[in-house]
Amino acid sequence: MSAAEAQEVKNLLLRSNEHYRDLAERHHQLDDRLHQLTEKHYLSDNEQLEEVTLKKRKLALKDQMEAIARDYSSPYGRES
Repeated sequence: MSAAEAQEVKNLLLRSNEHYRDLAERHHQLDDRLHQLTEKHYLSDNEQLEEVTLKKRKLALKDQMEAIARDYSSPYGRES
């Protein structure tokens, strides 16, 4: 699947799949918080731990979203 096709599937899922949309929103929220942390010049020990945890949670969400997109794109994952 090309990058354009993958983006089209993601856009369709954002419009039509509530679970995918919820995952994407949580991913975006984690990304916003990570951005706040990276803006700081110094991170406390707790903030460093939070940063690592957020990155792992964000990656797990992305993996879930990619699995949904793969399932949708497979010949058996959607009605034609």
